[in-house]
Amino acid sequence: MNSIPAPQAPSSSGHAAVPGQPGAPDGEDAVPRGTAAGWGHGGPGSIYDYIRVATFAIGPDGRISQWSARAAEFFGVRAADALGADPIAAFVPRDLWQRGRARLERVLDGEEWIGTAPYRDAHGQEGLAELYLMPSDGRPAPGATCLAVDVGRLRTIETGLLAGEAVIGQAPTGFFLFDPDLRLQRVNEAFAASVGRPAGELPGLHPSELFPASEADRLLVALRKVLAGGDPILDLRFSGGAPAGGTRDGRRWSIALFRLTSPSGTPMGVAGQVQDVTGRHVAEREAAGVRRSLALLNEASTHIGSTLDLETTAKELLDVIVPQFCDVATVDLYTALLSGDSGPVSGGPGLLDGSGELRRVAVSSVVGGASSVLGADGGGHPAVPVAEAGGTLCYPPRSPHARALRTGRSVVPQPGPDPLLRSTLVVPLVARDQVLGLVQLSRAIGSEPFDARDVAIAEELVSRAAVCVDNARLYRREHERALILQRSLLPPGKPQATGLEIARRYLPSNNNTEVGGDWFDVIPLPGSRTALVIGDVMGRGLRAAVAMGQLRTAVRTLAMLDLDPAEVLGCLDEIARGLGGAEDAYGSPSDGISEVYLATCVYAVYDAVTQRCVFASAGHLPPVLLEPGEPARMLDVPPGLPLGVGGEPFEEVEETLPDGAVLGLYTDGLVESRKHQLDEGLRAFRASLTHGSRDLERLCDEVLDELIPHHGEDDIALLMAKIGALPADSVGDWRLPPEPTSVGRAREKACDWLINRGLDELVDTTELLVSELVTNALRHGRGEIRVRLLHDRTVVCEVWDDGYAQPRQRRAQETDEGGRGLQLVSLLAERWGSRRTPKGKIVWFELAL
Repeated sequence: MNSIPAPQAPSSSGHAAVPGQPGAPDGEDAVPRGTAAGWGHGGPGSIYDYIRVATFAIGPDGRISQWSARAAEFFGVRAADALGADPIAAFVPRDLWQRGRARLERVLDGEEWIGTAPYRDAHGQEGLAELYLMPSDGRPAPGATCLAVDVGRLRTIETGLLAGEAVIGQAPTGFFLFDPDLRLQRVNEAFAASVGRPAGELPGLHPSELFPASEADRLLVALRKVLAGGDPILDLRFSGGAPAGGTRDGRRWSIALFRLTSPSGTPMGVAGQVQDVTGRHVAEREAAGVRRSLALLNEASTHIGSTLDLETTAKELLDVIVPQFCDVATVDLYTALLSGDSGPVSGGPGLLDGSGELRRVAVSSVVGGASSVLGADGGGHPAVPVAEAGGTLCYPPRSPHARALRTGRSVVPQPGPDPLLRSTLVVPLVARDQVLGLVQLSRAIGSEPFDARDVAIAEELVSRAAVCVDNARLYRREHERALILQRSLLPPGKPQATGLEIARRYLPSNNNTEVGGDWFDVIPLPGSRTALVIGDVMGRGLRAAVAMGQLRTAVRTLAMLDLDPAEVLGCLDEIARGLGGAEDAYGSPSDGISEVYLATCVYAVYDAVTQRCVFASAGHLPPVLLEPGEPARMLDVPPGLPLGVGGEPFEEVEETLPDGAVLGLYTDGLVESRKHQLDEGLRAFRASLTHGSRDLERLCDEVLDELIPHHGEDDIALLMAKIGALPADSVGDWRLPPEPTSVGRAREKACDWLINRGLDELVDTTELLVSELVTNALRHGRGEIRVRLLHDRTVVCEVWDDGYAQPRQRRAQETDEGGRGLQLVSLLAERWGSRRTPKGKIVWFELAL
């Protein structure tokens, strides 16, 4: 058949449009749900949305008199082109024109006809239409009305309906369809079986009439959301009770919801499927439990044991398990562990039955008011007194807690009367076959009780924590012993020195790591001199503390020999290298010991008479000097190499220190850290000295307050000395020629000097001992003789001569005429000795006031 150009708009003729389709009168779209369909009712999902149908009218002249919008869409011909056209010539193939006109004439004469005829649509596709031609009543003139239906589209809908019926009816999962009023329209037998009611009773029911109230509310919210938004919900889970009237308590359901719309886009309702997923839910729960357990164990591996502190390790365990694993938890450790003892088994009586004293080191809870029940054990035993963090407690011998401590095995006590806690688990902390304490875990009402898997997870978590706790215990024991050793090697009390006011501070590192090897010392020397020493052994721990003690002892020994500072450091270097290459107790080389005995040191000797100070450094930070009215400055002391390296001699520097000046010796922990460079710390140190107090003790505190918040990652040793020279009248100094008369003159001057200062009680002893020393100088020395008396906390007498031979005390025989002078000096003086000088020696003795 010939095609006619496609229409641009539907006809505005008086032919009535099909209700619910374009062109239907306003107000005839739909009627409220639940009311009977009446005239003009047209709801979503009309059959005319799915089939192709058209109507048009033929006048008495056999030509088209009315052309509907659906006819224009059906045939692809505009009303303007169709009106007045011959329908036979326009839509019937040419070879059928004669038969078509004959049939049309009979219809116009009053005969109805139903049949099929080929046609071509707007896209040029040929199809088969079923036609219904009926004559009109002839008023005002005879004519005919034609109804055309696309046969192919109709057969497709019929096939789809049959397939849909088969799928819905035979599907093994439940199928349902809710209308826009959220009432059931259609269900299958599987859905009816899932709710336990006949399928015929379900259409028209509301969700509240099918499911328990809580589940019905959830379903209604989901239905409204899908109906309004159009996005499907694919896995809405129902848990707990079965649908109302059902018999499958405890089952789990999965519901998928999706919106149905007509071809015009109008929502028709919500369809869905329901499936029993109880088995899958159980499997998913088991898998989720395994994942949570693995995640918990992984978190424990990374979080627990970040420090070597007992209390911190216990808190880290609780951070992992509360609230992820339980709601309330406590950690109790034997008090012997916290005091650094070897362990509870050998700690005293009453421990083998689990009744030893424990301290609660950590508590964590997410349950309000649970602290009042942390001591209850359940099972009818007396409640344990409640202990907050830091408190001590003892569990009764027959309690589950004591049984866990005694056997080293976990215990699940019977539930107690407490209304907050539902289940409790007691797990002992066991490491290296030794019980260290226990962990109590509880779950509150509303949580699942502990099962066998929970017990296994708790034991694994606690066992990992127990290893960390035991490591912390061993570290604490070594740390405390090292601290004891280290502090015992530091000068006790406030050191005293002639011409110096001493203030010192020693602070362990802030991060509670191993002890270091920092040390300082103040060593009185003959002749109103004082040796000031500060050093730092490289490395940390017990070895560093031992090395520090060995070097400090060596320094004191070398100081008593009255060696120059550079000579002292040279000898220390030899000693450090010898220690580093030492063998162990079994004669084997000690691996790594050489690093421990590398050390830095500053050795300074201050002479209170001359106010001169000689410095020597072995790789240490330079001293700081604060002179009155001047900013603090670093002394230019050659740094030298650290002790134990060897290969280079040490150099000396001499400085004159004025009255009131402050000399500062320190270790690197005061001025250096990972976050701050050394230069920054040194500037801050000098600034704090420059603007600090004139009182030496207060100045030390101000320096620490200023620098510790920014540093303090290492041990800190600070030694401050305020300079004060001996008064001029406290020194008597005479030079005598090398002749016998000098002995008498020396006695006379010494006695007069003592009497003038009110020291008459020392005149006789001093007169005798001066005579002996000056006589020895004449006999064994040469050149000019010098006698000097010093008055401070004691009286010191020094005799110079040019002889290099050191005096040696010997036991004189009864027949010997001499040799008893040094015996008298040793007997009558508090101390005596001799030291070398660049041009000879000095022999001295000291008398107490």
